[in-house]
Amino acid sequence: MASLFDFINSRWDDVIELTLEHLRYVVSVVVVATIIGVATGIYVRHRPALREIVLGVYAVFLTIPSLGLFVLFIPIVGLGFWGPFIALTMYALLPITRNTVTGLMGVDQAVLESARGMGLSSRQRLMRVQLPLAWPVIITGVRVSALLTTGIAAIATLVAGGGLGDFIKSGLSRLGTPNSLESVWTGTIFIILLALIIDSIFVMIRRATTSPGIR
Repeated sequence: MASLFDFINSRWDDVIELTLEHLRYVVSVVVVATIIGVATGIYVRHRPALREIVLGVYAVFLTIPSLGLFVLFIPIVGLGFWGPFIALTMYALLPITRNTVTGLMGVDQAVLESARGMGLSSRQRLMRVQLPLAWPVIITGVRVSALLTTGIAAIATLVAGGGLGDFIKSGLSRLGTPNSLESVWTGTIFIILLALIIDSIFVMIRRATTSPGIR
């Protein structure tokens, strides 16, 4: 244990740099996937056939092996950030889109009828009634996608994408040599810590942005 702390202390600058790189993936992917996923969920919620096709396609994305999907983008965007970013965004779409559809369709029809009776247009009902009521379900989907992205982003290192996976790759490539296991543990521990911090942030966001009446 002491050797692990010594290793982390000696590589602290690298830990900070790679943690920020890892966080860059999570933030950028979650923002883009949330925009696409929520917009898609809103569009397909009243279109059953299209809804099943879209959710089916997004589900297929999750069945593609991570490394294989990352490598597929190398001929298109090369090594580095963009391949993992596109692949991670594809993985993040299903929880957000599915929860958006579920949340919107779960709004009580009596509430919508009341809003219609008050003269609210379809757009106004969506923005003022449906989305606020569906928000706890939607933010849960975003939270799941953020945690999913945090874990899978470790593979970005294999296509020169950086992030905390660099520690894991470095350690595995030097197994049996000094500090190899410490390197693997450093990458793993800080990915877990980052995931716990992100999860806690989403818990606070959900609580702060959800009406007390529907918590």
